[in-house]
Amino acid sequence: MKALANCQLYTFVDTAYLLGRPPELIAQQLCDGGSDLIQLRAKTSSPDDIRRLAEKILPITRQANVGLVINDHLAIADALNADICHLGQEDFFDAGHKHISELQIQGSNLMIGLSTHAPAQAQRALDAGARYIAIGPIYATGTKPTAKPVTLDYVRWAAANVQVPWFAIGGINLDTLEAVLDAGARRICVVSAILNSSDVAKTCAAFRSKLDQFK
Repeated sequence: MKALANCQLYTFVDTAYLLGRPPELIAQQLCDGGSDLIQLRAKTSSPDDIRRLAEKILPITRQANVGLVINDHLAIADALNADICHLGQEDFFDAGHKHISELQIQGSNLMIGLSTHAPAQAQRALDAGARYIAIGPIYATGTKPTAKPVTLDYVRWAAANVQVPWFAIGGINLDTLEAVLDAGARRICVVSAILNSSDVAKTCAAFRSKLDQFK
């Protein structure tokens, strides 16, 4: 994969949005559309099923030089030599961890990113050594319906204060993207706006095009 600092478009193979489509097909379409990173998110699947899904997707992302992110499951990410594992606040801090080094596996190049929902959480994640952080949800989103939007104020704060790569996430679509970019974001995560599209690759490419205008 390209250097994390050069990654702008972070997309998802989320099993909640596949609607019967093969995950490897969606992964290929996301790669074709210009994704830099693809996260496998399968909240209701067993670890064995997640591993099988990842094994189908990984050859596709490798071929396209796109980073594969495994959500939640550090052991699976390490076993398959994925690029990144993404963890939520509850998976990391609520589990008693204080620094990423506690999870580092000897000889592994696996990077770990963390979700954050407020400046204090962002600072805590940075102090913990996260390689990147997610900022959000910016807007209300069906992906996390109970989460309170953090608004563009958090994006502006991140633009002024966060030095590691950070990605705005939550309710970002082609209509809201410009406001997010105007607030200072240069990297975004997109789930439903792409996966609910009738043409995943084309919609992904539309996000890519708009991001490229703000480099």
